Amino acid sequence: EVQLQASGGGLVQAGGSLRLSCAVSGITFDDYAMSWIRQAPGKEREVVSCTSKSDGTTYYADSVKGRFTISRDNPKNTGYLRMNSLKPEDTAVYYCAAGKSLPIDDYWGQGTLVTVSS
Repeated sequence: EVQLQASGGGLVQAGGSLRLSCAVSGITFDDYAMSWIRQAPGKEREVVSCTSKSDGTTYYADSVKGRFTISRDNPKNTGYLRMNSLKPEDTAVYYCAAGKSLPIDDYWGQGTLVTVSS
């Protein structure tokens, strides 16, 4: 059974930081690209960031560029999203996903809620 377990969300004040983790099991993590997607109430789903399998290629949405950093630890089967300088508009449920090609959505985790207070 494939599982992606996102964690690390919570309530933080504007300007604060959080690090999300995505623990992956049931697949060979090294074979998959990874992405973080968020969905805020009443808004469309947004791909926040993606990273390739192993060559370090990354993508960031303009809304988070310079503030968020995606990374992965393949031996630990875990992906991360470091979020700095958080803003109220970053409030959303954050999902991690893994895929072998674009769009990176073969497998999804259950989501972790990030709430940024002003």
